[in-house]
Amino acid sequence: MFTVSVDSRIIEHCKNMVSKHDFGKRFTANGTKEQQLTGIIGQSVVMSFFDMGFVDGSSGFDEGVDLVFANKTIDVKTMGRTTSVKSGYTNNFLKLQDYFKTDIYIFCSYNKTKQVLTVCGWISKEDFEKKRRFYPKGSTRTRFDKTTFTTFADLYEIDNTDLNNVNSITDLKKQLS
Repeated sequence: MFTVSVDSRIIEHCKNMVSKHDFGKRFTANGTKEQQLTGIIGQSVVMSFFDMGFVDGSSGFDEGVDLVFANKTIDVKTMGRTTSVKSGYTNNFLKLQDYFKTDIYIFCSYNKTKQVLTVCGWISKEDFEKKRRFYPKGSTRTRFDKTTFTTFADLYEIDNTDLNNVNSITDLKKQLS
């Protein structure tokens, strides 16, 4: 895992994008504006690693492909947090996003308090399908800190320890090449 500060320009750009566009173009579980903002911030930061600018919602729904690198389609999945990420943390993935034609998932956590993004790691879709755990809508899940929540949609989980670890932007690019 590695953590980077999120430039205030990215945050302002993403706030502007979320105010102009609806990034939750699914039939259900579209996420609140705050959840959409978290996702767009994570995606924009990762896009900046590859010199691809920031998210521009004007072209409409991206079909789950946030960027393409080394001929691989990549979906950036970002969870919002108010704490620093630990290796034992879990990442959530909505089942209804499973049909997207994505080769790679990059899982991130955005600390809204510190305005930093942690790249938790990445995984191929094929390996994700082997390692993930399924929880139907209405399941009670227990977080790392022992608090609980009820799933609002069918959900997959994968732990940070099941992801391919990366230590830097350079390491991420090298592993994805």
